[in-house]
Amino acid sequence: MDGKLYLIPTLLGNQEPDSVIPAKTLEITKKLRYFIVEELRTARRYLRLIDKNFPIDECSFSVLNEHTTDSEFENFLYPIEKGFDIGLMSEAGLPCIADPGSKIVLLAHKKRYSVVPLAGSSSIILALIASGLNGQNFAFHGYLPTDKVKLSDKIHKIEQISSSQQQTQLFIEAPYRNNQLFETLLKECKSDTYLCIACNISQKDEYIKTKTVAQWRKNPPPSLHKKPCVFALQLML
Repeated sequence: MDGKLYLIPTLLGNQEPDSVIPAKTLEITKKLRYFIVEELRTARRYLRLIDKNFPIDECSFSVLNEHTTDSEFENFLYPIEKGFDIGLMSEAGLPCIADPGSKIVLLAHKKRYSVVPLAGSSSIILALIASGLNGQNFAFHGYLPTDKVKLSDKIHKIEQISSSQQQTQLFIEAPYRNNQLFETLLKECKSDTYLCIACNISQKDEYIKTKTVAQWRKNPPPSLHKKPCVFALQLML
């Protein structure tokens, strides 16, 4: 009998696992011995956090990140054929959102293996539901361009889409570039565009505010430098 591919949620920051991860998810994770992970050190740390006696040395880890080639991860699912379950883990939050995990999931479907998503936190979804913007029609763009001209064009394009389709536009940035992105949004967006900033979600210093760009210009947020943030915008009709 083939094993299963479990999609394992991890923490968004410094929290006690049982405060945000369902007990059933933790129970399944603790039983796994094969893992596909985005970052080996983070994965090991998380497993020891949910169980200080977790047998790390008995586990097999495959690394799947932006540098992994298609030919490399072809063998990642081999343990399933031998009847072993595998856990797919992201760096933070749910796998397959803003990370390369979807490639291995699609391969599992092609091989007709069972894919089992487990409940946990996603900063993208939490930001969306807390934004007050349209939760029935939305798009996630991942990282916007770093080139200034391309970034400006992209912001104008997604702002136009948000207006014409009444669609919430979500995106993220490398934490050390958050402040620059925020300043660019204030410069490029229309004054009546709504902008949500969701920072350090689920942490003690969580900051989630939605205002028009005009309001943000008058009252900017605390510094966003090196803080995990999700941005969402929508230009209402």
